[in-house]
Amino acid sequence: MRFARSLISYSVCAFLINPLLAADQTAQAVLPVTPPKEYFGSEIGADYFLANYQQLSGYWAKLEQQSDRLKVVRIGVTEEGRPQLMGIVTSAANHRQLNRYQEIARRLALAENVSEAEARKRSSTGKAVVWIDGGLHASEVLCAQALIETIYQLVSATDPETLRLLDDVIILFVHANPDGMDLCADWYMREAEPQKRTLAGLPRLYQKYIGHDNNRDFFANTQAETKNMNRVLYREWFPQIVYNHHQTGPPGTVLFCPPFRDPFNYHVDPLVINGIDAVGAAMMQRFLAEAKPGATVRSGARYSTWWNGGLRTTCYFHNMIGLLTETIGNPTPMQIPFIPAQQLPRADYLSPIAPQVWHFRQSLDYSVTANKAVLDYASRHREQLLYNIWLMGHRAIEQGSRDSWTITPKIVDAARATVSRSRGSNPEVFQRFFRNAALRDPRGYIVPANQPDFLTATKFINILLDTGVKVHRATAAFEVAGKNYPAGSYVIKSAQAFRAHVLDMFEPQDHPNDFAYPGAPPTPPYDMAGWTLAYQMAVQFDRVLDSFEGPFEEIKGPLLPPRARVDDAEGAVGFFLSTRTNDSFRAVNRVLHAGEEVRRLQETFVVHAASHPAGMFFIPRKPTTLPLLERIAAELGTRFVGSSIAPGKEAVPLKALRIGLWDRYGGSMPSGWTRWLLEQFEFPFRLVFVPELDKGGLRDKFDVLIFPDGAIPAASGQAGNRRSDGGAAGGDAPPSERAGSAGGGEQAIPEVYRGRRGNITTTTTVPQLRRFLENGGTILTIGSSTILGQHLGLPLANHLVAIDSD
Repeated sequence: MRFARSLISYSVCAFLINPLLAADQTAQAVLPVTPPKEYFGSEIGADYFLANYQQLSGYWAKLEQQSDRLKVVRIGVTEEGRPQLMGIVTSAANHRQLNRYQEIARRLALAENVSEAEARKRSSTGKAVVWIDGGLHASEVLCAQALIETIYQLVSATDPETLRLLDDVIILFVHANPDGMDLCADWYMREAEPQKRTLAGLPRLYQKYIGHDNNRDFFANTQAETKNMNRVLYREWFPQIVYNHHQTGPPGTVLFCPPFRDPFNYHVDPLVINGIDAVGAAMMQRFLAEAKPGATVRSGARYSTWWNGGLRTTCYFHNMIGLLTETIGNPTPMQIPFIPAQQLPRADYLSPIAPQVWHFRQSLDYSVTANKAVLDYASRHREQLLYNIWLMGHRAIEQGSRDSWTITPKIVDAARATVSRSRGSNPEVFQRFFRNAALRDPRGYIVPANQPDFLTATKFINILLDTGVKVHRATAAFEVAGKNYPAGSYVIKSAQAFRAHVLDMFEPQDHPNDFAYPGAPPTPPYDMAGWTLAYQMAVQFDRVLDSFEGPFEEIKGPLLPPRARVDDAEGAVGFFLSTRTNDSFRAVNRVLHAGEEVRRLQETFVVHAASHPAGMFFIPRKPTTLPLLERIAAELGTRFVGSSIAPGKEAVPLKALRIGLWDRYGGSMPSGWTRWLLEQFEFPFRLVFVPELDKGGLRDKFDVLIFPDGAIPAASGQAGNRRSDGGAAGGDAPPSERAGSAGGGEQAIPEVYRGRRGNITTTTTVPQLRRFLENGGTILTIGSSTILGQHLGLPLANHLVAIDSD
């Protein structure tokens, strides 16, 4: 009996203690997480402090060891060679089934062969996937710091809301620009005295090549970071919500958040636009509920949903809800200015904020609130988000499988003019303009393999593949609409989930007219109004309006350049190379680098009835030539054709040019893009800065000088003041000129950047450029820099403007 009583007592104690043990075990999984202050030596968001990317990476690795809510994955390498990281945050239970939930998200987003019943079942069992990034424009320093703080809060908190969010949502925290974070944070923290710290005077672009334009690259997919992120977005994870953090808020406010102003792009599914509005409303609700005033929407800023190219906008064309916020804040305390009009509430600015001193931590708290509002929406609408992304993909496939029409402003204007002339409603007008068979959307596009520059067309196809577009390749010759196409041609059908993106890459854009009132000047678009990538890359393609089939196989991975050959090598004294292929110039640079001779035809040269036009390259044969050309043909895909007769006076020898590319202290985006382009085609060059130009003796160093847009002054004085590389308060659009470099003069600048400061002047630099030309040098000017011709007294005029004869 005593034993029984003891057993009962033990059981009761165990019953009482076990829940405590379980709770303690849960707490043990959370409480030991290292807080930021302990790791960084400062709170995240503290005045005068910025963590850099190395510290962020180390902290994420530590949290991953301490918490079963975080998994850190490497999504690629940056242009400067740093690992680009993504932190996946969700519940421990979800982590154990991560592959399953990722597959559900993929199947629903692509929608192919998924019935409504299956979509509903998968939506009920899946988890919402939300992307939150930071640091894209690295001098907008708040955004990357917010990643650190938000992850810490989510892996350490045990409140019911956090547990619900972690259970319902898989969050992809992505650092968008590791290189830039190290540059900006290290630059700010280099001063020992906190009050002297500043982001002013950054010495170079905060993305290796394109600076602020890294948020203009997501449709073209040229940079390493863009490729990494696009792969995660459109080939691996397919989030339903993509949240892109930026700075800075409109003057007199704290931040801008969705909804956005019109116009929205007519290719985008309206559920995307409505979803943006819904999530934006949830963000505003949370700001108001937490007594965080100062958030503005729509007319509060100029952001719209028209263009395809930014991190948060390309996703619209993939049926994803894309969000942007622009928030004030700087580690150096700032002032919210007094703007009287911003003190009056209105529908787009419900809760004004009073002018005041503003601290970085306040901005950080707003960012965390915004993140949690998005996650709360995703949690509460998890099933709807998953089902809707399937529904949009399903509709896109269905729409691409039948006759459909896209209504553009030009069509509307033509119909309106017809109705106006007829002085009444004409029932035939609708059919004539809005259901015209010739104006149907294409069922697909064919990129023929026999076009002159199929290598560039293949690069275009790789970009489509990288952005999730389904592409097929013909395994044999085929015929469509009475036209024959060779094997190897590419086929892109519009009956796919990302149909909107397909149309947008092939079709020209027609931006709606935007006038505040009749007679008003046009309201400019937020960003680019036109961007058709197939046009930009000069790809030849055919639009197919009717359903078609053929011997097509789906392309599963990136394409290598189609291999080429060296033809007619036997008995050849040299080899011709056509200039109709862009990569021929890359091949020539390789040939010159190998020490071979290259000539170029100045006039047509005929060999055995074969006509070689002016511009063709000719490589005379040496013992080393053929093996080199065979290797280049295989690697680059450039075709060489042997000739039994070498051109004489018709060709002139080429040499590797000594190219100087202008750049400036702080970096020029046009120069950075040019540098990237030169590297793609393997042109040797070096950067040249104003102090070196001003010293003269340029012909001894260079054969060619390149001055991109913004280098040459428009009038007497200086050039190079127009900045477009972002700033601490830069916002999503390029800001105006920031303050100069930090105090202390040249000695305050690291030695590697000294000797780069200064601008081109008409009094000092232009005379040296004149001497360079007179000594046989060549200058290439681009964009606004063509005004150099006027400074040199050349007989140039602008023929794009009317000249009054009076």
